[in-house]
Amino acid sequence: MAIMLRYTLSAQMSFYMRLIDTHCHFDHPLFDADRDELVQSMNASGVSDVIFPATTAAGWGRLRDITHTSAHFHASYGLHPMFVTQHQDKHIAQLRQWLEHERPVAVGECGLDFFIADPDKQRQISLFEQHIHLAHEFDLPLIIHARKSLDEVLKHIRKVGSLRGVIHSFSGSQQQAEQLIDQGFYLGIGGTATYDRAKRLHKVIMNVPPERILLETDAPDQPDSQWRGKRNEPGRLPVIAKAVAALTGSSIEAIAKTTTDNAQRLFGIA
Repeated sequence: MAIMLRYTLSAQMSFYMRLIDTHCHFDHPLFDADRDELVQSMNASGVSDVIFPATTAAGWGRLRDITHTSAHFHASYGLHPMFVTQHQDKHIAQLRQWLEHERPVAVGECGLDFFIADPDKQRQISLFEQHIHLAHEFDLPLIIHARKSLDEVLKHIRKVGSLRGVIHSFSGSQQQAEQLIDQGFYLGIGGTATYDRAKRLHKVIMNVPPERILLETDAPDQPDSQWRGKRNEPGRLPVIAKAVAALTGSSIEAIAKTTTDNAQRLFGIA
């Protein structure tokens, strides 16, 4: 049965639900001119907290400074696989120091991206393994980027074991989703879920327990279907929540509560 997805934002949402954007690059310079205004608009739409996943060591200081401006901003430090050419061996040693001193909510964004040109898979795998061991050592969840690499990611997760985290922008199969859930991981669901063509993702959302789903925008990237071509923003998160609610036959209030509880539990957010 085809499911047609259509969503609008409601100004009344903030009165009855709370949402957490578990993956938003809100430290991006694209937000510098109006970040304060966007915080007000996201709060009005029910989004209370934002998790900032890092991408490169050069950006950790900026990310830290911005997250320190609000108790509702939460930092995660790591080395994104898309920028593998910028990462140096010394950055892992520095990451250990940042985890120890800054006490972030997670390790990442890290992972594997075999879609990019000249991916240098072995270098990516080496860095990913080191992130995994740091997360295990510091008892922190992982925020994992996995593009065209889910089976390889699963292999390394299983190798260490006793891990937890989220697969950001999940786009895998039902079988992969179940395997990740069995390993203690959540599925990050973003704007892709609002597109009618995302049939495989819709099937996964309809079949996994809502207790294993997290909501994210990945702003400024991956806008929802009604925001295509525009700068994505954390205030668009209710649109994604509505998509998940429609696919699961739940109310948006129920999805908001469940996914917020999930985020609080995984990341230790009060």
